[in-house]
Amino acid sequence: MNQSLSEELPPPYDVFLSYAADDAAWARTLAEQLAGHGLSPFLDQWSIEPGDIVLHRVEDALRASAHGIAVISPASVRDARAMDEYAVLATEAASRGLRFIPVLLGHVPTPPFAAHRVWRDFSDATGREFTLRAAELAAVIADRPAGADGSPSPDTLRATHPTPPRPVTPPPRPAFVVCYAPGDATYGSRLAGQLRVAGLPVWSTDDLRPGDAHFWTIRQQLRHAVAVVVVMTPRSQDSDDVTRMILEGQVHGRPFVPVLLDGDVNYHLAATWYVDARDGALLDTARLDLLRQLHEDVRENRPVRLPEAAHRLSGGSRRPVVAMTGSAGLERLRAHLAEDEYEHADLLTTRLVLEAAGRLTEGWLRERQANGVPLDLLAGIDALWNARSDGRQGFGRQLAQTPARGRRAPRFTELGTALGWRDAPEAPVPRLYRDFVRRSAPVGELGGPRADLEPGPPRLPGFFPTLRDPGHENDPDWYDRWSSTVLTAHARLREWKAAR
Repeated sequence: MNQSLSEELPPPYDVFLSYAADDAAWARTLAEQLAGHGLSPFLDQWSIEPGDIVLHRVEDALRASAHGIAVISPASVRDARAMDEYAVLATEAASRGLRFIPVLLGHVPTPPFAAHRVWRDFSDATGREFTLRAAELAAVIADRPAGADGSPSPDTLRATHPTPPRPVTPPPRPAFVVCYAPGDATYGSRLAGQLRVAGLPVWSTDDLRPGDAHFWTIRQQLRHAVAVVVVMTPRSQDSDDVTRMILEGQVHGRPFVPVLLDGDVNYHLAATWYVDARDGALLDTARLDLLRQLHEDVRENRPVRLPEAAHRLSGGSRRPVVAMTGSAGLERLRAHLAEDEYEHADLLTTRLVLEAAGRLTEGWLRERQANGVPLDLLAGIDALWNARSDGRQGFGRQLAQTPARGRRAPRFTELGTALGWRDAPEAPVPRLYRDFVRRSAPVGELGGPRADLEPGPPRLPGFFPTLRDPGHENDPDWYDRWSSTVLTAHARLREWKAAR
């Protein structure tokens, strides 16, 4: 009568399969495939015995499983029990790190709580394709490398869902993050492979595995990247995913190694030297050696002399930069603000102003050069910031907070103090952009600004836009360039205010 607690608990399972009753035959086939790879799946058809209390048995199995597969189909979204199990799997994933893998069956949209996970679509998978995808799932669950034939690229990298609310921790091994658009996957995969063969740590979105929280994982890799390698083409220029990856790397001050495969230089990398690969060639020995040196500098916590290294990588190459129309730029700005990606919106605002002044390549403004910035562009930028922040951010709010000095323009130290960029006129400003914008990060549990820079509304009114360019923060004159940009732009803003 005195059974031990361990005897009462269900045995641990490698994976819990959740599905609707109408998909039972398909789920059984998948379970058989997983079992054939040496796994122990929980399938209610196999695991629930006569006399068991089904609800208790399922709950215990959910909590005893290390992984969960949710079969999402037209039948499952109408099945209350299946949706309840999906919700439990999502909760277990958040609370104890269970790997939650959505599996699509029958061309159905993923539920919102599953959409930020890397999923696999089995809708049209039959025969060998079904076997390969099942083998990939088994490899992920068993934490072993998948075979070359069983590792298809992630089915989705949609950027419409928020990052899971948890701190972004460093990856086990910082890597060169290779970014490319789907249309450039052949070259991007070759380039990533070349770096791996050269002995360098490499990560790309092809390394996302089913069940990964893909936006969290991408942020993790970018925030701690050795460098961000961007394959520049018209396709990557138009890719929202590539753009977000560039901006995330820039916010955190990561070195960039742009590789020009086709077209002109990416709009967001205008002031960066690049490798010219328009002949389709990969990196030569000299450039690989430079990347090895860059890796060594980062690994040993030595300062990275990015401008010099980037210049050597490119051989001094410069090419025209892709232009962005005002309307297209404002639409992208609207999208970043709608996602509460205020740092991304800040960097884009700086580029819109610099481009309008003809100074995008230089990365800063000289006195009187802001005269070329159209007043309607400033008005459009301000309207978007103002609307999204309920009037707490934007050029108009900054002008309202700027101390009045009669006809004289405010000094940069006075302006920065009024906007929260520094604590007092004589106080220093953080040199690194990521430390600087953290001053306005959302408030954390202890009352101070959060350190993880997760998306959220700024706490200091008038802090944004900052007109800072983190791509030049390693230059010795970065502060002088930034102050020149801000004072020049604000002179134009006062003209805009007078014209309203």
